[in-house]
Amino acid sequence: MLKKNILLGITGGIAAYKAAIIVRLLIKLGCNVKVVLSEKAKHFITPLTLATLSKNPILVDFFDPENGSWNSHVDLGLWADAYIIAPATANSLSKMALGVADNLLLTTYLSARCPVFFAPTMDLDMYKHPATQKNINTLIERGNICIEAQSGELASGLEGKGRMAEPDTIVRKITDFFEAKLDFLNKNVLITAGPTYEHIDPVRFIGNYSSGKMGFAIAQEFANRGANVTLVSGPVNISTINNNINRIDVTSANEMYEQAEKHFHNANIAVFAAAVADYMPVIQADEKIKKSSENFTLQLKKTPDIAKLLGEIKRNDQINVGFALETNDEVVNAKEKLIKKNFDFVVLNSLKDEGAGFNHDTNKITIISNNAKPIMYPLKSKQQVAVDIVNNIFKKITSIQNGQK
Repeated sequence: MLKKNILLGITGGIAAYKAAIIVRLLIKLGCNVKVVLSEKAKHFITPLTLATLSKNPILVDFFDPENGSWNSHVDLGLWADAYIIAPATANSLSKMALGVADNLLLTTYLSARCPVFFAPTMDLDMYKHPATQKNINTLIERGNICIEAQSGELASGLEGKGRMAEPDTIVRKITDFFEAKLDFLNKNVLITAGPTYEHIDPVRFIGNYSSGKMGFAIAQEFANRGANVTLVSGPVNISTINNNINRIDVTSANEMYEQAEKHFHNANIAVFAAAVADYMPVIQADEKIKKSSENFTLQLKKTPDIAKLLGEIKRNDQINVGFALETNDEVVNAKEKLIKKNFDFVVLNSLKDEGAGFNHDTNKITIISNNAKPIMYPLKSKQQVAVDIVNNIFKKITSIQNGQK
């Protein structure tokens, strides 16, 4: 039995009729369910149906026009152990991402202190539209949990991705979340993420295209599983909301090394996901360099190899994991890095794989280690890839505890 307070938000999509089944399944698990309907959702499912199933009044407006009683979005957000928005239409996803609060459902979303799940539903072209994908990824980056849309026949008659996940899938996602084991409880995890910028002058720098999304997804997965996470991040446009994540923002490779070295000694696990610049200018100009000649020579020197330096002082009871983004001889280069930097395993990306590498919301990885065959994974969202990486780290810890190398 789950026995949680669940708030279900229903927006105006054809899949709203499935919400009745979601309510019924949650009630069977012993949950106390309250339902918030958008005004348009009433066109697809009646408040009477939902009130009968949930055994609670259905909430639509901020107040009851007949008696003036107030439906407090703040109280709802505090009451809930989880807030599920299913279906979540393109319109509502956009408003959630932008922070629009023009109805009770959305205002409650902005007030919720509990985990928020959302199940997108719309026609396939709407779902694939860059604006919709950006909104979904924005919500995920803020710590909301997406229950991915499924492929199949849509209300328009077209076939493709956009069907809301089935009610049993949605409810299973909720139960899995609350029943998840905190298998990294009291573990200290150090993660580096994002690029570094090496300044040439006040307006120019050497950098790369890393968005930091992979490192942040790993940090979130560790935090969800009980770890105390120190996240040392280069310049990125991603927010962190988990209280188990201590975020330290840096700019240069030297700054990242200073912070990583400071926290490495107390770490049980270190994941070096940052794309650290390999070189920095020998001289950094204090003022903007003017264009004065046809050619300009910039002298560079190596930045500190953070993973290698910390690998040299790694204890036997520590786990170090590195990343290798390659364009050729991928496995050979990854194995060289594995040995050179004293990693327990390397997460290999190839820029030859479509949808992998920098600035994507997906990734395709291969796990390279000394004593096992490479483990290849299909293209997945970076959140799902983070689960695979953290699961491999857990297996490594378990094998060490069992006396295996």
